[in-house]
Amino acid sequence: MKLKALLAAATAAAALTAGAAAAEQVKIGIAAEPYPPFSSLDSSGNWVGWEIEVIKAVCAAAELDCVITPVAWDGIIPSLTGQQIDAIMASMSITEERLKTIDFSDAYYNTPAVIVADKSMNIEPTPDSLAGKIVGIQASTIHQAYAQEYFKDAELKVYQTQDEANQDLFAGRIDATQADSIAMADFVNSDNGGCCEIKGAVADDPSILGRGVGAGVRKGDTELLEALNKGIAAILADGTHEKITAGYFTTSIY
Repeated sequence: MKLKALLAAATAAAALTAGAAAAEQVKIGIAAEPYPPFSSLDSSGNWVGWEIEVIKAVCAAAELDCVITPVAWDGIIPSLTGQQIDAIMASMSITEERLKTIDFSDAYYNTPAVIVADKSMNIEPTPDSLAGKIVGIQASTIHQAYAQEYFKDAELKVYQTQDEANQDLFAGRIDATQADSIAMADFVNSDNGGCCEIKGAVADDPSILGRGVGAGVRKGDTELLEALNKGIAAILADGTHEKITAGYFTTSIY
């Protein structure tokens, strides 16, 4: 009987240890939709890209056991607040509106929002120039919020992914799109994007466009927030951030 009791106790202890180890994993939510060069699936089905490398570096520096967890972009904040994921690192800008629902780490990159259109079109990144034009924007993004506020005289066409907007721009079904400058630089340098060019950055409005991109965590999760801030500070200080960036971009994006 004593042997059985000892075996039962050992089994229970092992189960508790395994449960504790699993609980220590941090599920980092990324957008399930590809967003090159920040995140996309390679031919083997693995997530790759600048932001994926940054996530891994931040987690390593913070000594966190992170698991990349793809989530549909329009449901990524509900997935965080609903505890399906523990943090968001998906090129999410730090905005006052989002801060009402979640907390953010320090910024780990910051790039301007730009307008992209066909090279033949005389378009400037201003409300007057875009009046009467069809402008494609991705749903649930700072770009949608900005376009709705500033491009009231344009026809806005909303897409679930930026890639869909880019495809319609290439096909001539829209006149322009607004998105992140780095992502659009990647597009205009691609075969499909050769038709188009960046027309310039829109006028900055931090209340909508935010204060850079940070990691989102649940309100009150100060332990994880502090750990992520520690990791971000570490990779900025030791050159890891710069090294990763050099593999993708010709200039700093911090």
